[in-house]
Amino acid sequence: MSERNLRKQRIGKVVSDKMDKTVVVAISDNVRHPLYKKIIKRTIRIKAHDEKNECAVGDTVQIMETRPLSKDKHWRVETVLERAK
Repeated sequence: MSERNLRKQRIGKVVSDKMDKTVVVAISDNVRHPLYKKIIKRTIRIKAHDEKNECAVGDTVQIMETRPLSKDKHWRVETVLERAK
């Protein structure tokens, strides 16, 4: 199996597009607390490369892991699944 097939993919919502060729994607996840068993909503924010500056705030996008592109940019936008209203 090639290494390209092992890359992580996530679906999230664009929360910022103010940078050039970069968007900030928020990925929400519900996890169960190990001791108290309560469901906790966790959100992580990832910077992703957007080559054509086609994403806008509110868009739902699929991002894929890639080589390091800058200090904290290791993901790139693969597809825009749903445009913001």
